[in-house]
Amino acid sequence: MKKNVNIGGMTCVACASGLERVLKKEAKVKNVTVSFATQMMEIEYDDDLKFKVIEKHIKSLGFYIINKNVQKKDNAKLKLMISVIFTIPLLYIAMAHMIPGITMPYPTILHPNSNPMNFTMIQLLLTIPVIISGYKFYTVGFRLLLKGIPNMDSLVALGTSASFLYSIFSAIQVLNGSLDSMHHLYFESTATIITLVQLGKYLESRSRSKTGSAIQALMKIAPKEGIVLRGKQEITINIEDIVVDDIVVVKSGEKIPVDGVIIDGNASIDESMITGESLPIEKGIGNHVIGGTINKGGYIRFKATKIGKDTTLSQIIELVKNAQNSKAPAERLADVVSKYFTIVTLSLAMLSFIVWLLISKDFTFALTIFVSVLVIACPCALGLATPIAIMVSTGKGALLGILFKNAESLETLSKVDTIVFDKTGTLTKGKPYLTDLLPVHVSKDTLLAYLLSIEEKSEHPLAVAIVEYAKKNNAEHIETRNFKTLVGKGVYGQIEGRDIYICHFQLALELKVELSKYSQMIYDLENVGKTVMFAIQDNTLIGIIAIADVIKEHSKEAINKLNEMKITSYMITGDNENTAKNIANQVGIKNVIANTLPEDKASKVRELMGKGSKVAMVGDGINDSPALMSADVGIAIGNGTDVAIESAGVILVRNDILDVHTAIRLSKKTMNVIKQNLFWAFGYNALGIPIAMGILHVFGGPLLNPMIAALAMAFSSVSVVTNALRINRFK
Repeated sequence: MKKNVNIGGMTCVACASGLERVLKKEAKVKNVTVSFATQMMEIEYDDDLKFKVIEKHIKSLGFYIINKNVQKKDNAKLKLMISVIFTIPLLYIAMAHMIPGITMPYPTILHPNSNPMNFTMIQLLLTIPVIISGYKFYTVGFRLLLKGIPNMDSLVALGTSASFLYSIFSAIQVLNGSLDSMHHLYFESTATIITLVQLGKYLESRSRSKTGSAIQALMKIAPKEGIVLRGKQEITINIEDIVVDDIVVVKSGEKIPVDGVIIDGNASIDESMITGESLPIEKGIGNHVIGGTINKGGYIRFKATKIGKDTTLSQIIELVKNAQNSKAPAERLADVVSKYFTIVTLSLAMLSFIVWLLISKDFTFALTIFVSVLVIACPCALGLATPIAIMVSTGKGALLGILFKNAESLETLSKVDTIVFDKTGTLTKGKPYLTDLLPVHVSKDTLLAYLLSIEEKSEHPLAVAIVEYAKKNNAEHIETRNFKTLVGKGVYGQIEGRDIYICHFQLALELKVELSKYSQMIYDLENVGKTVMFAIQDNTLIGIIAIADVIKEHSKEAINKLNEMKITSYMITGDNENTAKNIANQVGIKNVIANTLPEDKASKVRELMGKGSKVAMVGDGINDSPALMSADVGIAIGNGTDVAIESAGVILVRNDILDVHTAIRLSKKTMNVIKQNLFWAFGYNALGIPIAMGILHVFGGPLLNPMIAALAMAFSSVSVVTNALRINRFK
């Protein structure tokens, strides 16, 4: 059994790793991954294990499962407002009278010199609501601490509890007449730390919500209703009620509800939200349409082919969710560090407290050190560094028509130095086109009329290419009689009493047609991989036709851009050496692997990898599956609807080779952001903890105030998330 569930109540990365550890101890749990960034848990367990057992473990740690039936209201903003409302006057009362050289309005009834008891008690009363608003720090923090998996809440709970309890002790001393104890009240530190931590978590949560904006945008484009034909009537129904083979009607300005094939009409379809293609696409009978796209003009009826979870949009959303919940290799180090970080921090805080207590004999001073170390050493920034960047990047990629199956594919792609391109359907369009036409003894119009009238009766791919060309050139249709397919040789028909053949070289020889005058031309065409055919009228040559698979519009530009990135490109094909080199020269590829059977492509890819290259394989995801799976990362070029290609780690929804370059740039941008985040997170803790422990104070430097430590901790997490959001500006 495998499930994906949303987990609520997690406040830091240590929560996620702690939950993972607890669930992995359950014998019947096979695998579990918990992501703090996405608040998602993916768990695989034996069928005989009841999910209630898993839910019990989750609840025992103070977390909960978010579902449609149980939606716990997030009062983070309200709690923060309560804390701010009580902390601001508390800070004023505790510190206004201490600011040197500045006279500030201060009520005599609360002044420590005039009314020490009032001064003490009002601080206590103002602190209590703040502690109550932050009660989760204590309920979750101490619970996890007792279970041996302390988290950020544990650090905050310990630090603020220590300062609060010591302040209570000092307050009792004040009430008993010891006025010197007023100098050992730390109620304002307790409240300020809680407030600043709440502020940091609130800002972090706000920022994190923006990282999922791509998923939210994709989910919003899904229409809620569609018009279907029932008999002869058009009725509007919920999208959930549309079934396969329903005839769906879409008018101008409406969204297409599900995937399907047009059976009537034509329209200009805006697919930008799915493929990233900015311009609307003209579609007619036989063309596929994608659910969630918009009919910008026209009227169509189409047969539903994919509904519900099978639609392209649903598959894209699922792929992006899976990618965002997966972990990149770069995240492993951070995970290992985060796993033990809180325990190490507790140990360092205790060590610092004991050492300074022994050195200074000042309990208050040692307590300040203890609280500062606990508060500043939150591992959140470290744990968020990688997953937040992955979330933003995979979401951005989806909006550009680039789907990453998992975080590992995204990271691996950034390291690629060699790309192997399949030829057919990847660098080329994958179907024959008429490229050369030479009329002999007849006009071009006459030749095209003969070609159209005879070849339209054939279903051969070469015939389709000829007919397509003839129709584009407005060829005239002439009645044809006695049509015959001459297997392996060509076709025959009678037009206006004349015998017309459209055939290959062998039949032309059998018909004793004179071709010697054109032998050099024929040789040149065949030498570059083109199929040469002949139009013959009553044993006389009337035309030469060349057909070939042509390169895609952006193939050459894409290879040039990869060359600029110092990435080596290879082309692999089953074609002969001459044909392969001709195509490679057209697109600018110098390395050619020709005469390769589909089953041998994978071994060729492995050979390159064996030489130390980091290899990506680019193919159509069908015949190239073994090679795609063998490469360090497989890149499958889709057709706008085929997004569930199992063999590839990266899927390009648009049939555009330029997206290979875009995907690599996005992966490199993401890894740069991750490195910046990890550097900041490691640097922040490496610098902050020693300062909090009092290292600078030893040499006469300043001591880190616990409130400043709380502010720094909040800033660290927010800065990491904000830096990751820069990926959204990628173009």
